Amino acid sequence: MLELKAIDTYRGPAHILYGVSLHVDKQEVVCLVGRNGAGKTTTIESIMGFLPLRSGQILLDDEDLARLPPHERAKRGIGFSPEDCGVFPELSVGDNLAFALPARVRGRSQRRARIEQALAEADLSGFADRDPATLSGGQRARVALMRTLLSEPHVLLLDEPFNKLDAQLRHDFRRFVFEHAADRGLPTLLVTHDATDAQAAGGRVIGLARP
Repeated sequence: MLELKAIDTYRGPAHILYGVSLHVDKQEVVCLVGRNGAGKTTTIESIMGFLPLRSGQILLDDEDLARLPPHERAKRGIGFSPEDCGVFPELSVGDNLAFALPARVRGRSQRRARIEQALAEADLSGFADRDPATLSGGQRARVALMRTLLSEPHVLLLDEPFNKLDAQLRHDFRRFVFEHAADRGLPTLLVTHDATDAQAAGGRVIGLARP
């Protein structure tokens, strides 16, 4: 589904990724692990198009996305949940989710039904009108994930989704993430610095290190 071929990426003058290659197959969870500064987030941002490649290819279903802007990559089916959750504080929980609904979901009642269904799956029934500032860290993380899933991605990118959660929340949210990915047969690239997260995913683990 997703393949990186020898990508090189810079942050300003700093050369961060040197010829990174990896692939994520259908119905597979791949964990990208490494120390802080190894280039894990740079890899995700390269895939999304937030950082331009100097060389290499990013293939989704054999289509090279390297020259496409981020919104076009999202349209092609790359779903991204960032480390800070990316929940819009000025919008209600329901409006955060509505932001990601496909264009074909029309009509107020149909959109509301899809939002309520997503909240029920996240154990957040009745939270549509809540202010995100009133949510716990674990609840915001679930809102962010459900928003990404509502966009119906073909591949899921997760950047440190369990960061800043306490041990119990981390355990519960890991199970929540992996169950949803498995239920949808969704290829997933998970960035983490925690070996426990990688072990819980039960898939391949790729180590990233600076040369």
